[in-house]
Amino acid sequence: MSEGSAGATTESAQPVDTAPPAASAATDKQPNATLADVFAARERVAPYLRPTPLFPSATLGRMTNTTLALKAESLQRTGSFKARGALNAVLQLTPEQRARGIITMSAGNHGQGLAWAAAQAGVRCVVFMPEHAIPTKVEAIRGYGAEARFAPSIEQLNAMMLAYAQEHELVVVHPFADPRVIAGQGTVGLEILEQMPEVEAVVVPVGGGGLLAGIALAIKGQRPEVRVVGVEPEGAPGVSRSLAVGHPVTLDHVATIADGLAAPYAAAASQQLIERYVDDVVLVSDEEIVNALRLILERSKLLAEPAGATALAALLAGKAGVPRGARTVAVLSGGNVDLATLKRIL
Repeated sequence: MSEGSAGATTESAQPVDTAPPAASAATDKQPNATLADVFAARERVAPYLRPTPLFPSATLGRMTNTTLALKAESLQRTGSFKARGALNAVLQLTPEQRARGIITMSAGNHGQGLAWAAAQAGVRCVVFMPEHAIPTKVEAIRGYGAEARFAPSIEQLNAMMLAYAQEHELVVVHPFADPRVIAGQGTVGLEILEQMPEVEAVVVPVGGGGLLAGIALAIKGQRPEVRVVGVEPEGAPGVSRSLAVGHPVTLDHVATIADGLAAPYAAAASQQLIERYVDDVVLVSDEEIVNALRLILERSKLLAEPAGATALAALLAGKAGVPRGARTVAVLSGGNVDLATLKRIL
């Protein structure tokens, strides 16, 4: 859900062994996303969204000992994959829900995606963000016509967003606990299979897990032999910690340069799919993320935000468990990095 040192709060991330917050618990009462939902989402969003290109990279392939291609979700509308799930959810709102308006929490990318989707449907949209959110992401959310409101930290977003939603009777569209959002993100997986039918491994950045859950559902539902690996920052290991204990947990702090992956908790809907379909979830350091970001820019001439570089970071570090020479896709999940952050980390 959340890059730059702007995303850092305190030292290391520690799990609190509690149930997930009410926003995800309420959403998870819905039936979970299915492969049929992913195919339906593709048809639903097709008039609005274009497939993103798959860029082979011989140089990065040599460096990772794979036959590598980058799935450039940074070139999707709003600069990340988030527009897919957001639009799929908005297009399924009832007339009564559209009239009430929608609300979410985000470090920026989901907020931009939902703000854009709401604009397509003429729906009021409110986005709660941490006060340290990257200014260009805040500006983009407002530019799409949504209202940006703020919490002192990312750990407080959920409670403040829920209180505001209840007070104003707004409909919550959760970043990674909503099955409609997960199904929309799964359209990335459908495109990968169509663009590289011979794919053997797919490596995916992980924040709250909605993208990983959707891609894994789409790919494993058709090609169970394909290896699917999620990659989290060391300072925001909510999904891997949840897998370790067998249920979603909440982190008391997150601290990572990858603000787009700084989710403070995991959610049942995404975790259920990850447990069923994903082969492994691994961790990378901020240093490894920055190194990958530099290489993407230098060797592929693509702009990535730190969150978008984590899949390549895991491959470069040899952490993804991908066999030598395997036909591999690294998902470049977003490119919404501001110039000040880019200058500082490069």
